[in-house]
Amino acid sequence: EGYHKAMGNRQVQMIAIGGAIGTGLFLGAGARLQMAGPALALVYLICGLFSFFILRALGELVLHRPSSG
Repeated sequence: EGYHKAMGNRQVQMIAIGGAIGTGLFLGAGARLQMAGPALALVYLICGLFSFFILRALGELVLHRPSSG
C-alpha cells in the first residue's frame, strides 16, 4: 500500500556498490587526466556523443519494431 520509508538490505548494498564504482571512475579519470592532459576531456566528449547517438538509434529501433514480452 504505497511507498515504504525504509530501505532494505539489498538497496543499501546496491548504493554502496554504486558509490564504490563511481569513486573508482573519478579516481581513474584523475590519474588519466594527469597523464594525458586536456585532450582527455575532448576524448570523453567525443565518446559521449557516440554513445548518445548509438542509444538514440536503439531507441528509434525499439519504437519502430516493438515487441511484447
